[in-house]
Amino acid sequence: MITKLTLSVDDRVIVRAKRYARAQGTSVSKLVERMLDVAAASPESAGAATPVLDRLRGSLKGGSLADYHRHLEHKYR
Repeated sequence: MITKLTLSVDDRVIVRAKRYARAQGTSVSKLVERMLDVAAASPESAGAATPVLDRLRGSLKGGSLADYHRHLEHKYR
């Protein structure tokens, strides 16, 4: 079943979304559907739906929580 949904979106975002969708060979509707599906997914299945995070996972091995806190303190001074 397909249900129509009306969204309020900034014109500039719509232009960029249409350009992106066209380059991906899909529609803005399909992009929004996929994004909503990922956002609403359970935490257990979210990893499978986010390939960017899957690629990044484990890339900071060897770092410590203290290193991260120091980084944040330096960044937000």
